[in-house]
Amino acid sequence: MSDTDTAPTEGAIATPAANGAEDTDSMPQVGVIVQFIKDMSVENPNSPAVYQWQDQPQLDVQFNINVNRVNDDIHEVVLKIAVKATSPQGTLYVVDLAYGGLFGLRNVPEDALPPFMLIEAPRLLFPFARQIVAEQITNLGFPPLLLEPIDFGAAYMQQLDAQAQAAGTQPGNA
Repeated sequence: MSDTDTAPTEGAIATPAANGAEDTDSMPQVGVIVQFIKDMSVENPNSPAVYQWQDQPQLDVQFNINVNRVNDDIHEVVLKIAVKATSPQGTLYVVDLAYGGLFGLRNVPEDALPPFMLIEAPRLLFPFARQIVAEQITNLGFPPLLLEPIDFGAAYMQQLDAQAQAAGTQPGNA
């Protein structure tokens, strides 16, 4: 990176230019600038009675990804995870987390942005969000919930397939 760069280079990934040139000013560069909790809600609405319930709770885990362009070189990716545990007696707990990251991207082709923002960026954020969710559930007095890894690539492909079907075309027949 040149001396005029303002984004930290820690964690930056650089790939050689297509023509094999060593010019780093034209190579695609990606870096994590910062990760942060954007919003979090933790509820234990039926305490203290909930600690006497004997039924195994039913878990509902949902996730969503939002992407916002901050400027030409910086994008915000927010991974939202919602966990709700219920039993026949009522709700044990609810944890809603919006965990974000700012990513610096330079010289990345436009067609490469969606896969990076919806697959790789959430993949980088997920372990940290997973840990926060587990800690919050433990803080509520329950065993930690260790979320299974999410295949963001498969989710992205499902989204593309759904969009193609909605448009009336089959994937790969564009």
